[in-house]
Amino acid sequence: MRTVVAFALASAAMTLSACEPQAPLASDFIPEYKGVETALLDGDLVQFNVAMTKAQSGQDVADYAECAAAQYTLIRGYGFARHVRTNVAQEAGLWRGDAVYTISPSLPRGIKTIDAEVTVAHCVEKGIPRV
Repeated sequence: MRTVVAFALASAAMTLSACEPQAPLASDFIPEYKGVETALLDGDLVQFNVAMTKAQSGQDVADYAECAAAQYTLIRGYGFARHVRTNVAQEAGLWRGDAVYTISPSLPRGIKTIDAEVTVAHCVEKGIPRV
């Protein structure tokens, strides 16, 4: 009788635990970067389309685009970029960003400028991939 009761209790506990929501794992919060597409729109105007999953907010997507822009700026032999705009959308767990930057050899006018070398170093520290 004791074995039957123990089995019934264990069975009931397993049934209840299957209905409970699972606690999130650390891996649920580690972004997965799905790639960057770069398009030169005009001489110094560049568009970056990025995609990722597990972003915590649109800022994660914008940071990914900024890292791509900074690396691209260095690849082209320039040192600075200026942010023009970033659009972020999310659908079915996939986050997409569409960002536009101007790139230049000297510090451009405007308030949303980045020093490409400094930004790339920051991206490396944070583990954000570049172009």
